[in-house]
Amino acid sequence: MRTVLKLKRDDLGFPTFWTVQIVGWLCYYLWGSLLLLPFLRQPGALRGNTVFFVSLFIVSCLLRPVCRSLMGHAYSWFALEMRAFVWSLLGGIPAGYVIQRVTTLHHPLSWTGWLTTSVESTFNLFVWCSLYFSIKLWQQSIRERQRLLRAEAEVRDARLIALRYQLNPHFLLNSLNAVSTLVLEGNPPAATRMLAQIGEFLRTLLDAQAAPETPLSQEIAFAEQYLAIEQTRLGPRLRVDMAISPETLDALVPSMLLQPLIENAVRHGVAPIVEGGTIRIESKLHGVQLQITVQNSGPANSRLAPPGDSAASGIGIANTAERLKTLYAADHKFLLQWPEIGGCEVTVELPFRRSAQPQGAASCAP
Repeated sequence: MRTVLKLKRDDLGFPTFWTVQIVGWLCYYLWGSLLLLPFLRQPGALRGNTVFFVSLFIVSCLLRPVCRSLMGHAYSWFALEMRAFVWSLLGGIPAGYVIQRVTTLHHPLSWTGWLTTSVESTFNLFVWCSLYFSIKLWQQSIRERQRLLRAEAEVRDARLIALRYQLNPHFLLNSLNAVSTLVLEGNPPAATRMLAQIGEFLRTLLDAQAAPETPLSQEIAFAEQYLAIEQTRLGPRLRVDMAISPETLDALVPSMLLQPLIENAVRHGVAPIVEGGTIRIESKLHGVQLQITVQNSGPANSRLAPPGDSAASGIGIANTAERLKTLYAADHKFLLQWPEIGGCEVTVELPFRRSAQPQGAASCAP
């Protein structure tokens, strides 16, 4: 059976300190040994090389808590390096002495050799400290970047949730006003049926997960429930035409995308007109983009909402535009047009992405 050696890693996926420490010094030792190949015939060459690297490995391990402590202070890089040099010198001098004594057991201590070895040891330890600081600062910068990204994502999600739930009381207020109107008009059966439809619609909203995006098929189901409520109120005056392309049903769209657009279309393009009108909802692929259109019939040169209508400008259209901007930045289109033939047309273009689980066709899809 083949055995795969797995290195231990930290929370960022990088090898741990001891993994880098052991592997790094081992590779350095092997490199030094390769450079000594022409001099292996000299007595004690390999032993001296081994003692040198083992001594520096031990001293570098002892310097680790010192470097960690220095990293805990807000020193500049220059101040950090100066302190690292002092500690490297304090570790390099005794390391040089030990290396000289072990490699020259049968000879008197050479002060020149001790000085040379101490300088070499200090230099290697200083480079080790600099590498330690560089790696730690790099890891800190990555952690800080990840923390900022998580914070931005949390703020973005909280903003989306707040914008989404802003729609619910707005919808409920309008629906209850419609029920009150039906009661005042002497139509209790329609009011009762409408209350049941409102309850079913709100139950669906409460049961749904508060995710930023949802499959288009689910949005169509929400739209059907809302339109059923409005058709109870308006009767045959409200006509609905849906042209939902089957290949778009599992496309991801922002939660509660259609309902506020349809609500504005009904309130300002159908309800004020005596003969009523038609709401057309269409979805199709436009290249690599998903294109959704909500259109209402109405008089020429009309506008979606009268000036100063906070229900349309403050909640419906503005809310949808803000959520699209938060979710997709510049990678989307949100257009309001008033065709010459009348009515208003809202077009939304989003990146076409499929949900993980394919959705069934909506009941109203052709």
